[in-house]
Amino acid sequence: MKKWVAGVIAATSIFGLAACGSDSGSGNDEKELVVGASNIPHAEILEQVKPVLEEKGIDLQIETYQDYILPNKDLDNGDIDANYFQTIPYMDLQMKENEYDFVNAGGIHIEPIGVYSKKHKSLEELPEGATILMSNSVSDHGRILTLLEKKGLITLKDGVENTQAQLEDIKENPRNLQFDYEYEAALLPQMYENEEGDAVVINSNYAIDAGLKPLEDSIAIEDSNSPYVNVIAVNKGDENKEEVKALVEALRSKEIQDFINEEWDGAVVPVSE
Repeated sequence: MKKWVAGVIAATSIFGLAACGSDSGSGNDEKELVVGASNIPHAEILEQVKPVLEEKGIDLQIETYQDYILPNKDLDNGDIDANYFQTIPYMDLQMKENEYDFVNAGGIHIEPIGVYSKKHKSLEELPEGATILMSNSVSDHGRILTLLEKKGLITLKDGVENTQAQLEDIKENPRNLQFDYEYEAALLPQMYENEEGDAVVINSNYAIDAGLKPLEDSIAIEDSNSPYVNVIAVNKGDENKEEVKALVEALRSKEIQDFINEEWDGAVVPVSE
């Protein structure tokens, strides 16, 4: 009996040592970084930096989302470490409405928003009383109105900050354009395909995801110097974490910026700050 017990103890000790040895050599020292992202282009860009971060001992896990609400809820809940899908004005609005405490860890790229139409070949062709479909995201409204003002379709009231502009801030609307803004952004490409409204304003990530080419298929598109930079968002205090800094540095590298330029040819524009 004593020999049997001694044998069990010895075997257990050997197994324990073997297990410890296995842990030390299996990469368990890696830090995991879970980032929520829209499918295109965000998740595709993140895929490009996975091997770069792996060399630095960071295991990048990508969680994809089809909407703009859940990525912030999950970040706030701690289900993910960061997200990559939103602009600064949208993040500011979400923090105000939901009492989130997020920080912009770094801007990565711009996705110019575009106007699409199967009925008209240019903004100039839009008829009197034309209906323009747009998302229900209030943070997009100033962006859209600024684009339409630059194209000469409307005029905004004096003193209105462009990123904050809303429909009630329209001063002049000579063509009596009608704005329908009851839709989730992800639904707009399908509404364009169904030829609903006279024109549809679509965020480039959803346009690309639907097979559209923003620079070719839109009848008007935002300038690439737009202030609506897509950022890496984290909970306050996490912006100084080693793995978050490494992520932003990798995303801003020449290698990734070249990938963005080659892959999307101006429909997604990299930034360095």
